[in-house]
Amino acid sequence: MNILVLQHADIEHPGIFRKFLKEDGHSWYSCHLNNGDTIPSINNYDALWVLGGPMDTWEEEKYPWLIDEKKFIKEAVQEKGIPFLGLCLGHQLLSEALGSKCGPAKKSEIGVMNVQLTEDGKAGILFDGFPDEFKCLQWHGAEVQSLPLGSKCLARSRDCQIQAMSWGTRAYSMQFHVEVEGSTVEDWNSIETYSKALKLAMGEKGPEILKQACENEMEKFNQLAERLYINWLQTAAHT
Repeated sequence: MNILVLQHADIEHPGIFRKFLKEDGHSWYSCHLNNGDTIPSINNYDALWVLGGPMDTWEEEKYPWLIDEKKFIKEAVQEKGIPFLGLCLGHQLLSEALGSKCGPAKKSEIGVMNVQLTEDGKAGILFDGFPDEFKCLQWHGAEVQSLPLGSKCLARSRDCQIQAMSWGTRAYSMQFHVEVEGSTVEDWNSIETYSKALKLAMGEKGPEILKQACENEMEKFNQLAERLYINWLQTAAHT
């Protein structure tokens, strides 16, 4: 499989998924929209992944490429049925590409927090083998405010009702992060927007606190990431 990856920050890459892709012999190409890259034709790829980033979906004047990115996602997912995986901002962009809206969260989620699967999440493929409730990394101040027409909510948390969703049989996204590696917190803390939000939520020692919290859960994070990766490949094979 050859996967097109849309990135919005140089260091917010596929994380631990890179290891799994390499082990399985899959290839992937990152298009760095934040650096002015032009999105290539989806016809040259077998799947589309859209990752996180410090911008918000509605900041189209500041980041005009968001307009074309949403159109591209809509075409790939809705018109061509390309297998899709969206993480954090990618989750929000999928919702807007499919006609829904995002906005500021009533309460930001930053830290290692619990997520609960919905009945649709428990019954579906993507979270097969997951516990009904599990810990994950959260680092967001925006959220999907309503489900796009035809989509299903797969997971929720106390402060965010749409933590994961599906559309059709091959498009999946989640607000939370499972792609975490040992360097993730340190890397993302170097992004000014993320660092400010983290310290506002957890104090000046927030980076150290969050890094330790992730280290405490890293083995479980990586196990769940591998399971989700395997499950997603199964959904990609569906027609």
